[in-house]
Amino acid sequence: MTILDPSLTDTMDAYRTCEFVTLGRDGTPLTWPTAARRREDGTILVTTSPAFAQKALNVRRDGRVALLFSDPTGSGLADATQLFVTGTAVCPDDIMTGPEGAEDYWTTLFERQPDSRKYVVPPGRWLMGWYYLRLHITVTPTRMTTRPPLLPLAATAPAPAGPRPLGAGLLARFPSAVLGARDASGAPVLVRTRTEPTEDGFAVEPDPDHEMVPGPASLLVHRHDGRLANLHNALVRGELRSDGARWWVVPEKVIEPTGAGRAADMFRTLRNARRATDGYLERRGLSRPAVRWDGFRALAQEAAARPANG
Repeated sequence: MTILDPSLTDTMDAYRTCEFVTLGRDGTPLTWPTAARRREDGTILVTTSPAFAQKALNVRRDGRVALLFSDPTGSGLADATQLFVTGTAVCPDDIMTGPEGAEDYWTTLFERQPDSRKYVVPPGRWLMGWYYLRLHITVTPTRMTTRPPLLPLAATAPAPAGPRPLGAGLLARFPSAVLGARDASGAPVLVRTRTEPTEDGFAVEPDPDHEMVPGPASLLVHRHDGRLANLHNALVRGELRSDGARWWVVPEKVIEPTGAGRAADMFRTLRNARRATDGYLERRGLSRPAVRWDGFRALAQEAAARPANG
């Protein structure tokens, strides 16, 4: 069972991250960057911590999801084709405490993100126990389309003069954003687009392959370096509108889950993550399970022993 084009699976596997969208309770497409791993049976594995369980909760309520592979940073690919995958997802309630069933996912992550290896041994693991409790989301693809690269991806520019809608300073630091919208059936659609601040909000470019409809929408910006470090992401939530000739997003809220990258932001993120994990467990009447560090440590050691692949 697979609809993934075999000629493009190497490209998919090379991407370090993708943009993954689920539908919020109010129907807003909520998009976040994530690591994803293709399985041999054609499904795609995404994982999340109970600290950031919204993706899992959304999937349990509405399984329609999509993934966009559009930022090839660190992949070694030149002018990489963008890959857009729609599908349905499931996420069991089981909290995974070790890497079983996702060994390739974790080994690849430890290989591509060397800094993560220090978090499975003391003293790093004393801070990160919440992170290695995982919920597994399995995506079954239903359609895959390709798009040409949108260049450049790494450049930044000063904020332009003129209209300053909510989030304008943030979006100006990124040459493009990922628009999360919906099609006529209500399913989520993703497209990487340039954004231009206007009096109405942010002008965006429509999806060339899927017909979008006005309604709840979001704009995701994120970045990472070639070693999956120096991470930053933010989401502008709002409403997608069209007058028949152009499309724009009216911003309503900006979400930066890890702040702006300051040391104080890091400590606040760790504190909030532990609290959110405890809240997830308490609502289900569960005690905090013990992380099976030996399994993660063995895979981290295996990844460290592999020759560097750039």
